[in-house]
Amino acid sequence: MYSLKQWDKLTVFLEDGHLEIDNNRSERSIKPFVIGRKNWLFANTPRGARASAITYSIVETAKENGLNPFAYLQYLFEQLPNVDTNDKTAMAALMPWSETLPGDIRKSK
Repeated sequence: MYSLKQWDKLTVFLEDGHLEIDNNRSERSIKPFVIGRKNWLFANTPRGARASAITYSIVETAKENGLNPFAYLQYLFEQLPNVDTNDKTAMAALMPWSETLPGDIRKSK
């Protein structure tokens, strides 16, 4: 009965060809972190866990957008101190899908 009430949500991927039928790609992305979670003892506090989650999200999103994660993080660390984080245009230029990112942080094909 529950699934019948959720039918619209279950079939939404049929309406948009960009949506995937499952989340296997995202599950594969987090698998290394799940397997190695006991190795990250520094995340024994809520702040440490939050910092880890943010870092992992940035790295995996960079990978999904064809960026070299190390080069992208280095670029962010160089640029962010000089950016007004309230400026949506400036922040959008730093996103991993931004066309304005330097070419040297993109993985060569």
